[in-house]
Amino acid sequence: NTMTNQIMDIDGVKQKFGIPPELIIDFLALKGDKVDNIPGVPGVGDKSAQALLNGIGGISAIYENLDEIAALSFRGSKTMAAKMKEYEEQAKLSYELATIKLDVEMDFEPQTLVPSKPDNAKLAELFAEYEFKRWFSEVSSEQAAEHVDEEIPATDTLSKIDTSSYVTITTQDEFDQWLTKLEQAPLIAFDTETTSLDYMEAQIVGVSFCISPGEAAYVPLGHDYPDAPEQLDRTQILNQLKPLLESEDVKKVGQHLKYDKNVLANYHIDLQGIAFDTMLESYVLNSTATRHDMDSLAMAYLNHKTIHFEDIAGKGAKQLTFNQIPLEQAAPYAAEDADITLRLHNVIWEKLQQEETLKNLLLDIEIPLASVLSRMEQRGVLIDSQKLGQQSQDLALRIKELETSVHEAAGETFNLGSTKQLQHILFEKLSLPIIKKTPKGAPSTSEEVLQELALEYPIPKMIMEYRGLTKLKNTYTDKLPKMINHRTGRVHTSYHQAVTATGRLSSTDPNLQNIPIRTEEGRRVRQAFVPRPGYKIVAADYSQIELRIMAHLSADNGLLTAFAEGKDIHKATAAEVFDTPLEQVTLEQRRSAKAINFGLIYGMSAFGLARQLNIPRNDAQTYMDLYFERYPGVLKYMNDTRELAKEKGYVETVFGRRLYLPDIKASNGMRRKGAERAAINAPMQGTAADIIKLAMLRVDDWINKEAADEVYMMMQVHDELVFEIKEDKINDHVPHIVTLMEQAAILAVPLKVEAGTGIDWDEAH
Repeated sequence: NTMTNQIMDIDGVKQKFGIPPELIIDFLALKGDKVDNIPGVPGVGDKSAQALLNGIGGISAIYENLDEIAALSFRGSKTMAAKMKEYEEQAKLSYELATIKLDVEMDFEPQTLVPSKPDNAKLAELFAEYEFKRWFSEVSSEQAAEHVDEEIPATDTLSKIDTSSYVTITTQDEFDQWLTKLEQAPLIAFDTETTSLDYMEAQIVGVSFCISPGEAAYVPLGHDYPDAPEQLDRTQILNQLKPLLESEDVKKVGQHLKYDKNVLANYHIDLQGIAFDTMLESYVLNSTATRHDMDSLAMAYLNHKTIHFEDIAGKGAKQLTFNQIPLEQAAPYAAEDADITLRLHNVIWEKLQQEETLKNLLLDIEIPLASVLSRMEQRGVLIDSQKLGQQSQDLALRIKELETSVHEAAGETFNLGSTKQLQHILFEKLSLPIIKKTPKGAPSTSEEVLQELALEYPIPKMIMEYRGLTKLKNTYTDKLPKMINHRTGRVHTSYHQAVTATGRLSSTDPNLQNIPIRTEEGRRVRQAFVPRPGYKIVAADYSQIELRIMAHLSADNGLLTAFAEGKDIHKATAAEVFDTPLEQVTLEQRRSAKAINFGLIYGMSAFGLARQLNIPRNDAQTYMDLYFERYPGVLKYMNDTRELAKEKGYVETVFGRRLYLPDIKASNGMRRKGAERAAINAPMQGTAADIIKLAMLRVDDWINKEAADEVYMMMQVHDELVFEIKEDKINDHVPHIVTLMEQAAILAVPLKVEAGTGIDWDEAH
């Protein structure tokens, strides 16, 4: 019994169903099962089915002895023989439907159906998108220890790293000697230890350096636990370090140096000379091979188990901040951070040097972009908290109205946030059709299920709206005002370069990528993103960039021509697929063509297209077949890409970024199909990510040289850049920004950027 996790023996089955296990198929065939679309015999329920089976036997025996039915003592037995005869074909079909098929040809062995390691890169991407912060931390960095422990070889096989030469610097003479070493080193590994992961609030507790493997030092500056030893003055040491840290000539390597750059900015130090970053080196080399935190990288590339933060700070609510950790534990941890960073760089950089395109991606895009993102993060964005407060009140009223309406429609009050109570209302009380079940066998109330039910029933539609508004209120209208920094009066997000598998940026605290734009309520949230006085918001968005990249990659003449002539690509596709003159294409035909265009990018099947357009699957397949007839280059690209992925094990963007696909040859059909869809989509999504990163670099360089204090790059959201621009400079600067973005890459079709201006983000968009 999957609902209760109870395992029943023979007597248990008899007790529950009133028949022995060997007659379960016959039982279902007689009474039917609506959930599994087994029709059964009309008029036969549990009692009559039990009487027939216990009195005569299975389906075959019943049809051989129809004349015996009348003698059985159950309601309707006198007329049951005629009913069984009338529905004989349906009863036998039901028996076949209720029988588990045992001879299915499978392209995998049952032995392979075992739990496998989670795809942590994909999990991290999802957790970042939906703002599951604790889970995101677990699969990113803070909880790396638990994951690594599972894969650590026996202790005697681990790499032994000599830590005896690590030093803790507590005197001025020692520091001055080390400062001279740092100034003379060709490359220094650098790390900060702080009180918080929030870069706007973090205070520096100490800094660590490494100039050659094993030669590392920690300078404690802010340990303030009881009886902490005397340490050097933080202000004085940072003033001494400032010229070195701000020097372009002194080359630095770090692990996620964007964070350190942000923290140092709080102390008026502009970290320069960032030559390498081990997190980004690992990410560019292979975005999916491992997580890109230091603990995971040390195991993956050095076979070394690092000192984990939890080892010295503890876990959970009682976890210490770094300033509370005793120096004898903190110093080896901090010095090891710098040492391992340098060792990781030496190993990964050697691999990258053998791959010219990957090396260029790192040096020309990812490393310089980190500094651009750092400036955007420090700058933050202005939020109108009063607007959000009013919207929160409005949302609360609408949420309450929806809750009342659902309760009235259900005929009783219940907790809309309770899955169990919702299942009871929808599928037991209201008897709505069960579309999908959870792994434990309960009726699913997922968004996908509610969307389908909402087409015919009012309550699921109201519940979907309730969920959407509740999430919007909890995630944005209530939360954003609390995230305004007390020092700057602005909200500061964190952009992540090494989370998504395809190269796209993601953001958290707050997640700017996930604010709805298709709903009025979502657009009202964007209305709270406003410019500083004397400025306007400008949003510049790449138009249909992934379709343009598809045209470039497929080299399909039809697509290339449509884009070159500046046609409405969805209308042009509709004209081709439906064989209709361009000027006669209807809105419905354009909508269908748009679904096909975007569906193909994401590997949508005919079944998926049918569901999206609410049309029969055969019609959807016909549309897709017509599409490929009109655009044969697209079909060739998709087929060639699948084969190339199987041959190489990865696909590439236009700029050489790689997405490795370990499941591309998987024996499990679902995993293999998923990898094939990713193989088609990743080059387009990844190329789009590369292009907007290149655009950000070009625009940032122009701002610094020609438009400082007149233009500020505020946000990056999907294919869009958002700016604050002086009102009297809008006409001068917006066309130039559009040109810079359109010229960020040269493809076989022109890139197009659309820019809007407004008093808030929504109006600009």
